Amino acid sequence: MKQSTAIPAKIYTLPALLQEVKRWRLKNKKIVFTNGVFDILHEGHIASLSEAAAMGHILIVGVNADASVKRLKGESRPVNSETSRALLLASLLMTDAVVIFEEDTPLNLITAILPDVLVKGGDYTPDQIAGAKEVVVNGGTVHIAPILEGFSTTGIIRRMQNGG
Repeated sequence: MKQSTAIPAKIYTLPALLQEVKRWRLKNKKIVFTNGVFDILHEGHIASLSEAAAMGHILIVGVNADASVKRLKGESRPVNSETSRALLLASLLMTDAVVIFEEDTPLNLITAILPDVLVKGGDYTPDQIAGAKEVVVNGGTVHIAPILEGFSTTGIIRRMQNGG
Protein backbone atom coordinates (compact mmCIF):
# COMPACT_ATOMS: atom_id res chain seq x y z
CA MET A 1 0.00 0.00 0.00
CA LYS A 2 1.28 3.46 -0.88
CA GLN A 3 2.08 5.74 2.04
CA SER A 4 0.35 8.95 0.96
CA THR A 5 0.53 10.23 4.53
CA ALA A 6 4.26 10.68 3.99
CA ILE A 7 3.64 13.47 1.45
CA PRO A 8 2.47 16.26 3.81
CA ALA A 9 5.16 15.16 6.30
CA LYS A 10 7.76 16.38 3.77
CA ILE A 11 6.50 19.98 4.18
CA TYR A 12 8.44 21.65 6.99
CA THR A 13 8.45 24.86 8.96
CA LEU A 14 11.95 26.35 9.09
CA PRO A 15 12.63 25.33 12.73
CA ALA A 16 11.54 21.74 12.04
CA LEU A 17 13.59 21.66 8.83
CA LEU A 18 16.72 22.85 10.66
CA GLN A 19 16.31 19.98 13.14
CA GLU A 20 16.02 17.54 10.24
CA VAL A 21 19.08 19.09 8.55
CA LYS A 22 21.07 18.40 11.75
CA ARG A 23 20.00 14.75 11.61
CA TRP A 24 20.93 14.46 7.93
CA ARG A 25 24.34 16.03 8.56
CA LEU A 26 25.01 13.53 11.38
CA LYS A 27 24.39 10.82 8.77
CA ASN A 28 26.85 12.54 6.36
CA LYS A 29 24.13 13.29 3.83
CA LYS A 30 24.98 15.77 1.08
CA ILE A 31 22.26 18.43 1.17
CA VAL A 32 21.09 20.18 -2.00
CA PHE A 33 18.84 23.24 -2.02
CA THR A 34 16.86 24.81 -4.83
CA ASN A 35 13.97 27.21 -4.88
CA GLY A 36 11.29 28.78 -7.01
CA VAL A 37 7.64 29.65 -7.42
CA PHE A 38 6.59 26.34 -9.05
CA ASP A 39 3.18 27.83 -9.85
CA ILE A 40 2.09 25.37 -12.54
CA LEU A 41 4.35 22.32 -12.35
CA HIS A 42 5.67 21.35 -15.79
CA GLU A 43 8.34 19.29 -17.53
CA GLY A 44 10.95 22.03 -17.14
CA HIS A 45 10.48 21.97 -13.37
CA ILE A 46 10.83 18.19 -13.30
CA ALA A 47 14.06 18.40 -15.32
CA SER A 48 15.66 20.99 -13.04
CA LEU A 49 14.49 19.26 -9.84
CA SER A 50 15.81 15.93 -11.13
CA GLU A 51 19.17 17.51 -11.94
CA ALA A 52 19.31 19.10 -8.49
CA ALA A 53 18.40 15.82 -6.76
CA ALA A 54 21.20 14.01 -8.60
CA MET A 55 23.77 16.33 -7.00
CA GLY A 56 23.37 14.96 -3.47
CA HIS A 57 21.49 12.74 -1.06
CA ILE A 58 18.82 15.16 0.18
CA LEU A 59 16.88 17.70 -1.92
CA ILE A 60 15.28 20.62 -0.09
CA VAL A 61 12.97 22.83 -2.17
CA GLY A 62 12.17 26.38 -1.07
CA VAL A 63 8.83 27.69 -2.34
CA ASN A 64 7.90 31.35 -2.54
CA ALA A 65 4.87 32.17 -0.37
CA ASP A 66 1.80 33.62 -2.10
CA ALA A 67 2.55 37.21 -1.00
CA SER A 68 6.09 36.92 -2.36
CA VAL A 69 4.82 35.59 -5.70
CA LYS A 70 2.40 38.52 -6.01
CA ARG A 71 5.24 40.98 -5.42
CA LEU A 72 7.49 39.24 -7.94
CA LYS A 73 5.01 38.16 -10.65
CA GLY A 74 2.01 40.49 -10.27
CA GLU A 75 -1.46 40.41 -8.74
CA SER A 76 -2.73 37.65 -11.04
CA ARG A 77 -0.22 35.19 -9.60
CA PRO A 78 0.11 32.69 -8.15
CA VAL A 79 -2.42 30.52 -9.95
CA ASN A 80 -2.06 27.85 -7.25
CA SER A 81 -1.77 28.57 -3.52
CA GLU A 82 1.46 28.06 -1.60
CA THR A 83 -0.13 25.09 0.19
CA SER A 84 -1.06 23.45 -3.12
CA ARG A 85 2.35 24.13 -4.67
CA ALA A 86 4.16 22.76 -1.61
CA LEU A 87 2.00 19.61 -1.60
CA LEU A 88 2.67 18.94 -5.29
CA LEU A 89 6.42 19.35 -4.77
CA ALA A 90 6.34 17.12 -1.69
CA SER A 91 4.63 14.38 -3.72
CA LEU A 92 7.60 14.13 -6.09
CA LEU A 93 9.98 11.21 -5.54
CA MET A 94 13.10 13.37 -5.84
CA THR A 95 12.00 15.85 -3.16
CA ASP A 96 12.93 15.17 0.46
CA ALA A 97 11.74 18.41 2.04
CA VAL A 98 9.72 21.48 1.09
CA VAL A 99 9.72 24.76 2.97
CA ILE A 100 7.73 27.91 2.19
CA PHE A 101 9.48 31.27 2.57
CA GLU A 102 7.89 34.72 2.81
CA GLU A 103 10.75 36.88 1.53
CA ASP A 104 11.32 37.72 -2.13
CA THR A 105 14.62 35.80 -2.14
CA PRO A 106 15.58 32.68 -0.20
CA LEU A 107 18.71 34.31 1.26
CA ASN A 108 17.63 33.90 4.91
CA LEU A 109 16.58 30.30 4.25
CA ILE A 110 19.87 29.45 2.50
CA THR A 111 22.01 31.04 5.22
CA ALA A 112 20.06 29.08 7.85
CA ILE A 113 20.44 25.74 6.02
CA LEU A 114 23.87 26.30 4.39
CA PRO A 115 23.42 23.47 1.87
CA ASP A 116 26.36 21.60 0.38
CA VAL A 117 25.04 22.42 -3.10
CA LEU A 118 22.89 25.37 -4.14
CA VAL A 119 21.10 24.82 -7.46
CA LYS A 120 19.34 27.52 -9.44
CA GLY A 121 17.77 27.08 -12.82
CA GLY A 122 18.25 29.68 -15.49
CA ASP A 123 20.66 32.03 -17.12
CA TYR A 124 22.20 33.33 -13.91
CA THR A 125 25.79 33.85 -12.93
CA PRO A 126 26.76 32.79 -9.40
CA ASP A 127 27.04 36.43 -8.26
CA GLN A 128 23.35 36.94 -9.17
CA ILE A 129 22.10 34.03 -7.06
CA ALA A 130 20.85 34.77 -3.55
CA GLY A 131 22.93 32.87 -1.02
CA ALA A 132 25.63 31.76 -3.46
CA LYS A 133 28.42 33.65 -1.72
CA GLU A 134 27.40 32.31 1.70
CA VAL A 135 27.26 28.71 0.44
CA VAL A 136 30.69 28.96 -1.21
CA VAL A 137 32.27 30.59 1.88
CA ASN A 138 30.88 27.66 3.90
CA GLY A 139 32.61 25.17 1.56
CA GLY A 140 29.63 24.40 -0.65
CA THR A 141 29.17 24.71 -4.40
CA VAL A 142 26.74 26.50 -6.69
CA HIS A 143 25.29 24.83 -9.78
CA ILE A 144 23.25 26.52 -12.49
CA ALA A 145 20.84 24.08 -14.15
CA PRO A 146 19.99 25.00 -17.73
CA ILE A 147 16.40 25.87 -18.50
CA LEU A 148 14.52 23.30 -20.61
CA GLU A 149 13.44 25.44 -23.56
CA GLY A 150 9.76 25.67 -24.39
CA PHE A 151 8.47 25.12 -20.86
CA SER A 152 7.41 27.98 -18.61
CA THR A 153 4.48 28.78 -16.36
CA THR A 154 4.07 32.15 -18.09
CA GLY A 155 3.91 30.39 -21.47
CA ILE A 156 1.30 27.93 -20.18
CA ILE A 157 -0.84 30.77 -18.81
CA ARG A 158 -0.52 32.68 -22.09
CA ARG A 159 -1.63 29.62 -24.12
CA MET A 160 -4.61 29.11 -21.79
CA GLN A 161 -5.66 32.74 -22.16
CA ASN A 162 -5.40 32.49 -25.95
CA GLY A 163 -7.58 29.38 -26.01
CA GLY A 164 -4.95 26.92 -27.00
